[in-house]
Amino acid sequence: MSERTIYVTRFDMDRLMDLIEGLSEKPGKKKASIEMLERELSRGKVVEPKDIPPDVITMNSTVHVTDLDSGEKMLCSLVFPSRANIDENRISILAPLGVALIGYRVGDVIEWEMPSGKKRLNVDEIIYQPEAAGDYHL
Repeated sequence: MSERTIYVTRFDMDRLMDLIEGLSEKPGKKKASIEMLERELSRGKVVEPKDIPPDVITMNSTVHVTDLDSGEKMLCSLVFPSRANIDENRISILAPLGVALIGYRVGDVIEWEMPSGKKRLNVDEIIYQPEAAGDYHL
């Protein structure tokens, strides 16, 4: 896992902390995912939604990434668990890939431990970022 600075909007941080708090009170197997997300958020720089750079992955962003080892390219949207749907390329923030993506910028290389082993992903392009589009409510 890279220790690069990540950026998180105040709106996303508040909602993600509420998600963590709600899930922490429930028994289940998501404990490891919650702990990963908490660790990642704890090193994030919180900014107001209007101040987030347009090349940063925020919640509900749609991005192109490339697996640097396999060359596989992927288009995915980073969403809350209730909206996740792998068939529609909507990745939950609680999935290892979701945790890996939050707060990174175009051009960043993310090294992250996945269930299948360590992955190196390049953030190629942000197709849609809610804040850049003026969609501050998403």
